[in-house]
Amino acid sequence: MVEEFLHNHKVDVLCLQETKCPNDQFPEAAFNDIGYSHHAIHGQKGYHGVAILSRLPLQEIASTDYCNKGDTRHIECVVSSGSTRLRIHNFYVPAGGDEANVEKNPKFAHKLEFLEEMKNLSATHDDTPSILVGDLNIAPLETDVWSHKQLLKVVSHTPVETEGLKAVMDAGGWADLVRHHIPPEEKLFTWWSYRSKDWSNADKGRRLDHIWSSPELAGSLTNIDVLREARGWEKPSDHVPVIAEFKF
Repeated sequence: MVEEFLHNHKVDVLCLQETKCPNDQFPEAAFNDIGYSHHAIHGQKGYHGVAILSRLPLQEIASTDYCNKGDTRHIECVVSSGSTRLRIHNFYVPAGGDEANVEKNPKFAHKLEFLEEMKNLSATHDDTPSILVGDLNIAPLETDVWSHKQLLKVVSHTPVETEGLKAVMDAGGWADLVRHHIPPEEKLFTWWSYRSKDWSNADKGRRLDHIWSSPELAGSLTNIDVLREARGWEKPSDHVPVIAEFKF
């Protein structure tokens, strides 16, 4: 499925989350064969895991252990094309469990602590503009969920999460590229639960997957494409790909 996606869309850089495999089991050879020979991989057995695959050289590969739990939830690198240098951060933010209560639910407390630490991440580092992508597991706007009123107490759209995500954006000076291109008034989802048998007609989605950048990169953005149809592929993910195109 991933190979078919890359064949059809030919992106220069692909960021994956929830790879769920150790580094030595990641299928690097398969990606080499289709032109993605530059890899930044940070995975673990059975859980989490992030990876960046590229047609272009990758430098300064690193990861940060948010909350000091040893989870593989972040990886970063610098990608270069000609005179353009960009730092890419790829995140898998904790989902937060089922109950939005830090006293009863350690997973939710972990999520909020993770967001607090993300506030230290700046959109510009060493004069290199940055792009931040990933499954951030929060739908921040009312139009990012199928029902704002019904999801206010549901993990991923509670006020403490949406306000926390906005605080991360403000502290780091990040721009929401998806909403820069697609008006905030428009309903937009990137995730539909497996529990919904007729996901398309029910359309009870959430926008959990994000692409942010340094503000100066917003002017180079030419398109955002959310591949809703991918939710209907054979053995699909409950998340769909989000593609950002730039002209540098």
